[in-house]
Amino acid sequence: MKKQAKEKAASAPVPEMSNQAYKHSLRQLQIELVKLQRDFIRCDDKILIIFEGRDAAGKDGTIKRIVQHLSPRETRVVALGKPSDRDRSSWYFQRYVPYLPAAQELVLFNRSWYNRAGVERVMGFCSEAEHEEFMSSVLEFEHMLVRSGIKLIKYYLDISKAEQKRRLNERKTDPLAQWKTSALDDQALKKWKQYSLARNEMLARTHNPVSPWTIVRADDKQLTRINIIKDMLSRLHYADKNKQLVLPDPQIVLTYDAAYLENGVLAP
Repeated sequence: MKKQAKEKAASAPVPEMSNQAYKHSLRQLQIELVKLQRDFIRCDDKILIIFEGRDAAGKDGTIKRIVQHLSPRETRVVALGKPSDRDRSSWYFQRYVPYLPAAQELVLFNRSWYNRAGVERVMGFCSEAEHEEFMSSVLEFEHMLVRSGIKLIKYYLDISKAEQKRRLNERKTDPLAQWKTSALDDQALKKWKQYSLARNEMLARTHNPVSPWTIVRADDKQLTRINIIKDMLSRLHYADKNKQLVLPDPQIVLTYDAAYLENGVLAP
């Protein structure tokens, strides 16, 4: 009965947020983020947040709001470009290792090693053998990071096909968003089903108790940003936490469950 109630709540329509409420909530949460940073610097913590999801799902905007008022000395955003010839001939995880957090650092990956499970798989940028090797070894790699003391959180931002199409079209006409456009944008829609299948396999095979996936229903940008920040803050220890403020909406932020592949929580 509890599982059925959880699934019903997760698939219910998500309420909208006014601009005034959004701005107020964001400011309060950014104050909490500053508290968090002060604490993880004091405690020598190492924090790694991974953002994955559909193209135009809102990763850039969410990360921007997280780091907006944090010290850049202890906060890094990593968004790696196309791998070089040397990268392609190296151990797959090697290019990511230099960017992992040291003590007193918060690192946010805007896409990560999971490129191999998503765009590389769908677009044929890796072989089946390379994909399978990644899927077989990624959890061992992540567990090693966690054992080393890194606090790892993984988010997958999911949006509907209609919302993705709207956002990608909007990019083409927005002069301030031109840097976001790429040759792969059209493929995101043309290969929607293939991306869905790759996503489903990735989540099913790499969700685990040590480094679980958190699903974010991201059709509403403002609610996405607010609730990811709340979820982050609720998971990480820091002094003087406002516990009531950082409770995320369970309709928007959910721990992955295999049932989501069938019940409409994840876009088909």
